[in-house]
Amino acid sequence: MLNARQKAAGDFMDKYDILAILEQVKSGGLSVQEAFLLLKKKPFEDLGFAKPDFHRTIRQGNTEVIYGEGKTPEQIAAIASSLLKNGEKTVLITRIDRAAAEEISLKHSLRYDPVSRLGIIGELPSPSGTGKILVAAAGTSDIPVAEEAAQTAEAFGCKTVRLYDVGVSGLHRLLSYSDEIMSARAIIAAAGMEGALASVIAGLADCPVIALPTSVGYGASLGGIAALLSMLNSCASGVSVVNIDNGFGAGYLAAMINRINEA
Repeated sequence: MLNARQKAAGDFMDKYDILAILEQVKSGGLSVQEAFLLLKKKPFEDLGFAKPDFHRTIRQGNTEVIYGEGKTPEQIAAIASSLLKNGEKTVLITRIDRAAAEEISLKHSLRYDPVSRLGIIGELPSPSGTGKILVAAAGTSDIPVAEEAAQTAEAFGCKTVRLYDVGVSGLHRLLSYSDEIMSARAIIAAAGMEGALASVIAGLADCPVIALPTSVGYGASLGGIAALLSMLNSCASGVSVVNIDNGFGAGYLAAMINRINEA
């Protein structure tokens, strides 16, 4: 007999559902044929303009995220509908403007943040990672990118702590949060200008530091290239670097780190 969770797996399965099915095959509670019927599921839907991936959670632990820039509101809404219909509980949409968000809201209950330009449809998961993610922004101008990172991590079930306006031009501000820095499981350091924040934080922390260069700065900052190169050349150990203004990538990576060794 199949339990309710396994019956629901006929509509959508995450990695825990599949592990439970395999364990029952091993113990004799399910036949190979019964397990095959549960696992048999189309891995994506062809919408013509997009192919939403329903097995992303099984392979990577997180559902597919919709990159909104360049897509019409109608296309975004259709992709979201497909993901929700196939059992996803949380749909994250990145890089959408207010006008697009308003149109999408006509079809879905969308929570939109104009600062990060992120939209979320469905339930925001409760924190489930093993620790907390610290998101530090050097200046107020870096907050939009930092918020994209923080809210991405939260959409994947992580607890986040924000430290904003803690750049190296006033180092005492950062040092006053040494307890938070030293107790984080992963840290995202968002900075433009010369991008020094990541190196300073990495010299204080015992966890991975994800350097997030932003396009903030005067002419010679070259739209974030100066910060990117500075972060790539960091003298501190344990620093990884994502692309310029890629708050989503930083938040995603931090969430993966936070789930390592998760039961």
